[in-house]
Amino acid sequence: MSLTRLHHSRFPRRALALALLLLPVGMGCGGGEGEEENPQPPANPLLQPRSFDETAPEEYRVRLGTTKGDVMIQVHRSWAPRGADRFYNLVKAGYYKGVPFHRVVEGFVAEFGIHPDPWVNAAWRQATLTDDPVLESNTRGRVTFSKSRAHSRTVQVFINLKDNPNLDEEGFAPFGEVVEGMDVVEELYAGYGEGPPRGDGVYQAMAIAKGDEYFNEEFPLLDRIQEAEIVGEGG
Repeated sequence: MSLTRLHHSRFPRRALALALLLLPVGMGCGGGEGEEENPQPPANPLLQPRSFDETAPEEYRVRLGTTKGDVMIQVHRSWAPRGADRFYNLVKAGYYKGVPFHRVVEGFVAEFGIHPDPWVNAAWRQATLTDDPVLESNTRGRVTFSKSRAHSRTVQVFINLKDNPNLDEEGFAPFGEVVEGMDVVEELYAGYGEGPPRGDGVYQAMAIAKGDEYFNEEFPLLDRIQEAEIVGEGG
């Protein structure tokens, strides 16, 4: 039996045709002249928390364009430098675009920072910050990173809706304050209230794991940040 006949007897014609069809592709992987590889979509930069390590200006302003209106935050790096740096990097990276105010408790705080994309949430869960000393009080309008224990700050932020001096004693260090739009903050949807176990509002572990799928199905009335941007540096 000839070599050619042996080859054809072991491989069905359809398989041989498929192999011949794929052959030019494999040969083209070397990047020959006039050939281009299929472009790959760029990776989401928010999945790489370690790349966001820029030092913030000593003073800067952030505009939050929300579904209720604009809120202007003045950040003072001298109050809490690590918190100010993290907030600066997150805003510049576009992290807060589309983020809901997931925990608005009347007479207490308005909190935001859980991303609509659960993969982004997963990437940032381990990107914790060492605590800043508490140099300023959590008075009405002050802006502070949330945390569950010492050195656990990541991306969630709250705005104090009243004076909360007890939070000072618990180690929550404000890094900025609302200078315009506190009336907007007061109008954020608060109908869902506190989350479990104290209330029936957003269950944060579920929100982190499922993102917008959970928000849209269970809490469609939440107000959101439509855009966030640095609008001024130096005061």
